[in-house]
Amino acid sequence: MRCVRVMRAICVAASGLACAAGAALADPVTDADNWSTGASGAAAEKFLYFSGFDLWRSGGTAYGGMMWSPGGLNADGFTLKLLLAGGSYLYRSGINDIRGTYLLGSVMPGWRIKRGDVEIKLFAGLDLQHHETSPDDPGNRLRGDHAGIRLNAEVWWEPIPAQMMVAASFSGSTVGDNFGVRAATGWRMLDKFWAGPEAEASGDLVYRQYRVGAHLTSFKTGDFEWTLGAGYVEDNSDRSGLYARIGLLTRQ
Repeated sequence: MRCVRVMRAICVAASGLACAAGAALADPVTDADNWSTGASGAAAEKFLYFSGFDLWRSGGTAYGGMMWSPGGLNADGFTLKLLLAGGSYLYRSGINDIRGTYLLGSVMPGWRIKRGDVEIKLFAGLDLQHHETSPDDPGNRLRGDHAGIRLNAEVWWEPIPAQMMVAASFSGSTVGDNFGVRAATGWRMLDKFWAGPEAEASGDLVYRQYRVGAHLTSFKTGDFEWTLGAGYVEDNSDRSGLYARIGLLTRQ
């Protein structure tokens, strides 16, 4: 049985006889932001709130969450990441198309490390998921409630400070034994945002999905920052099409 992954960064789950996409949300593109402490003399920002959605013709997902760094978002040290996501996905069981829906929540303690122009964030923690299928698919062992461990790593590097960036991220969950990886590079445009190409791969032992597109990152409007992504997606279930992603974040 093969499945169709919902999003990128990123949302894939496999289950023995059935792959169900969407179960392991690849984390939002918060790694594509240079965390700052705000204006000189201002109190260090400790909270980052993020949300967004991702769509392609076979499904979609919406997500939201927050990061909390007690020492400040721009300081090395402990960071807590909370993630909540839900959506739908499509996969084939025999001759039937099955529509799955899911809800997941993750609580991941982590650590931020900044050395020169390189920033690394590492997270690991509890991953809770709930899946339903329509029509009912008894062969899909992801149906119902599950608990596992989610791992997440994010890297941000500016090889040419304030002019060029390189970002990479990995997310995986023991629920469904899945993974998602993303890489992007970009250049500072008009001193207002980053823009450039992005690529993703995701899947499990059976299923694979690939994405190639472009991103626009950290476009600011007031206290909010936007991230946009769009491009072409193809998987080993012989499905292809276009994807679109919108993310929003703010700091306090």
